[in-house]
Amino acid sequence: MGLVSKDDGWRIPDELWALMEPLLPKTGRPHPLGCHNPKKPDREAMNAVLLVLRTGMQWNSLNGTGLCSSSRAHRRFLEWVEAGVFLEFWKQGLLAFDGLVGIDWEWLSMDGAMSKAPLGGEKNRAQSDRPGKERNEAQPPHRRIRYSVRARDRRGQPKRFQDGLRDH
Repeated sequence: MGLVSKDDGWRIPDELWALMEPLLPKTGRPHPLGCHNPKKPDREAMNAVLLVLRTGMQWNSLNGTGLCSSSRAHRRFLEWVEAGVFLEFWKQGLLAFDGLVGIDWEWLSMDGAMSKAPLGGEKNRAQSDRPGKERNEAQPPHRRIRYSVRARDRRGQPKRFQDGLRDH
C-alpha cells in the first residue's frame, strides 16, 4: 500500500479513458516461460504517468505511491510517446474543442517568444555606464589586470623562477 490509496479525483475518468484506450499500442505476448511479473494494466500505468506529468515529480517518486513502479511507468511512457499516443490524443482533443467552441485558425503562433534572440542580430541595446574594456581595446597602463595572490602563485613557473633566481 502506498501513499495514493484511493481515488481522490485526479485519476483518469471513465469517459476520458474510453477515448484514450484505443490509441494505445496492442500489448505483446506474455513471456513464454512465465517468469516475468505480469504487466500492469494500461490504465494504472497511465494514471502513474499522468501523475508524474501533472505534478512534475521525479519518476523514482512513483515507487512510494503504490500506483506503479517507476521503471514500469517510464518504460510505458517511452513506448507510448514513440507510438504517438499523446500527440494523437492532443490532436483529437484540439479538433473536439474546435467543434464545440471554435478556434480562430488565422491567429495562431507556434512559439510564444515574440522577441529577438539574445545574441542574434545587431546590438540595439543601451550602452553600459560602467567603465570597462571594450573589445580589442588595450588596457591603459594605470589600469592593468590584477590577479589574486593565490592565482598568481599557481600560474606559470614556480615562484623561484619568476623572481629570476635559479638553483645552479
